[in-house]
Amino acid sequence: MKKSVIRSIQESLQREFILEKPANLSFGHYATPIAFSLAKELKKSPIAIAEELCEKFLQSDIFQEVTPIKGYINFKLSESFLDKYASWAIANENTFGIEERNESILLEYVSANPTGPLHIGHARGAVVGDALCKIGTHLGYKIDSEYYINDAGNQVDLLGLSLFLSGREQILGISVEWPAEFYRGEYIVDLAQVAKEELGLGIFENEESIATLSLWGKDKMLELIKSNLADVGIVFDNFVSEKALYNKWDESFEKLQKNNKTYKEGDKIWIRSTELGDEKDRVVVRDDGRPTYLAGDIIYHDYKFQRGYDHYINIWGADHHGYIARVKAAINFLGYDEKKLEVILAQMVSLLKGGEPYKMSKRAGNFILMSDVVKEVGSDALRFVFLSKKSDTHLEFDVDVFKQEDSNNPIFYINYAHARINQIFAKANKSVEDVLHVKLENLSEDAQNLLFSALLLPEVLDDAFHSRQVQKVTEYLKNLSASLHKFYNENRVVGSEDEEKFLKLFAMVGVSIRVGLKLIGISAKEKM
Repeated sequence: MKKSVIRSIQESLQREFILEKPANLSFGHYATPIAFSLAKELKKSPIAIAEELCEKFLQSDIFQEVTPIKGYINFKLSESFLDKYASWAIANENTFGIEERNESILLEYVSANPTGPLHIGHARGAVVGDALCKIGTHLGYKIDSEYYINDAGNQVDLLGLSLFLSGREQILGISVEWPAEFYRGEYIVDLAQVAKEELGLGIFENEESIATLSLWGKDKMLELIKSNLADVGIVFDNFVSEKALYNKWDESFEKLQKNNKTYKEGDKIWIRSTELGDEKDRVVVRDDGRPTYLAGDIIYHDYKFQRGYDHYINIWGADHHGYIARVKAAINFLGYDEKKLEVILAQMVSLLKGGEPYKMSKRAGNFILMSDVVKEVGSDALRFVFLSKKSDTHLEFDVDVFKQEDSNNPIFYINYAHARINQIFAKANKSVEDVLHVKLENLSEDAQNLLFSALLLPEVLDDAFHSRQVQKVTEYLKNLSASLHKFYNENRVVGSEDEEKFLKLFAMVGVSIRVGLKLIGISAKEKM
C-alpha cells in the first residue's frame, strides 16, 4: 500500500499505461486510452479491445466498476481498496508517498552575490529550490543542495571599496568622492560600524585596507544570507566558492584545448559555443590573461560533473536565459553529457501593499529585502505565495492579502481546514486511533470523492517534481481544503450515524494537508 494509487493499479495489471483523470468524477476515478495504443499491435478495433480488457480489469479487487466508452476504459476504485489505502496512510504518515529511487541529483539555487542581504528576487528561486529538494527527497531521490558563492571578480572588490568609503565618510568624517558604481543602503553604513568595532579605526585610514575589507565584508554578508535563508527554513548541504575554484582553471582549460574547442583571436581566447547553438562564440580569457565570468562557470560545472551525479538542476534568474546555451556547450566541450544539466528559470516578483507598490528598503537601497517581507507576512505566507505560480511566470501579490483571516488568504484557509479537523475530533472526544478500524464503506458520492482526493497526494507530488511545477502542490492543498470545508458545511459530523466514518475520512484529509505543507516547508497549525 506504500505506492501511489496509479502505481498500485499499474502493478496489479502488470502493465504500464497512461491513466487520466476524467473532468467529472461521476464518470470514474480514472480513464485510460490503452485500447487505442494496442489496436495496431492486436489488429483489433479499440472498442473491442476495451471491452475485453474490462473483463480482465474486473478480476482485480482494486476496482468497483470498469466501463468501456468508445474505446476508452473508465475505472471506479473499490471502497475496500480506498479504505485499505487510507488506513495504511493514516498509520504510516511519515512514509506516505515515499518511494525508493536510484537517481542522484545536484540542485544548485540562490547563488546570490555575497555583497548584500537577500532581496525579494532571490527569494523566489530559494523557495522553489528548497521545495523541489524536499519533495524530490521524499519521493526517494538522493538530492544534494548547493549554493555557488559568486565571490570572485569586481563585485566583492566593490563591496570593500564601499565599506572603506562609508567608514571614512560616516565614521572618520572625511569628505570622499564616490565612484559611479558602489553598494548603497543603510546596511553598508551598519557594516562599516561593525568593521570599526572588529577591525579598528585604522581599517579606514589607507586604501591598502580595501582588500581586507572586501574579504571581511564578503564573509559577513554570507553569514547574513545564511541567516536570511534559515528564517524561511532553508539550509544548504554545500557551499562552493567561485574564488577557490579558480585554482582549477588550468585543468578545465586544458580539457577544452584538448578537445579543440578554443581558439585565439587577437589577445583573447574564445570558446566555440556556436557549435552547440549559442548565438556567438564567447571569450573565456581576457586580453590581460584573466579568465572571464564564463570561465568561472566552466570550472564550476567541470567540478560538478566530476562528482558523478545522475542529473544536475540549476535554478537561475530569468535574466540568465541567454546564458544556458553557452554553459551547455562548455559542458559538452569538457567531455560530459550536457543533457544531464537542466536549467529552471525564476521570474521576478512584484509586491504590492494595499494595492500600491511595496516600498523599497532603506537598508538595501533600491531593493525590497526578503527579511522585511518575512517580518510583514511570515515565513509560511512567503513560501506559499512564491510556490503558487510556475516559477518562469511573473508573480505579483499583495502582502495585505496574507494578513487576512478568510478564504482570500490561501495559507489561512488551508490551516483552518487542518485546525477544523482537530477541533472536530476534540468535539467528538475521540482520537485518530479510535476510528482507524472503521470501514469506509457505503459512503455518499461526496464522501468518496473527498477520500479519493485526499489519497492523491503522492501522485500530485510526483507530478509536481517531474514537471518542476511546485504550484501543483499548493493548488492541490487549496482544493482539498475547499472540499473539506464544503463537506463539513453540508454534512453533520459529530453525533451523526456516520460520525466515525467521517472522522476517519477527515483524519485522512489531515494527513495529506500535513504532509503536503511539510514538503513545501510549512508546518500545519493545530488550532486557530
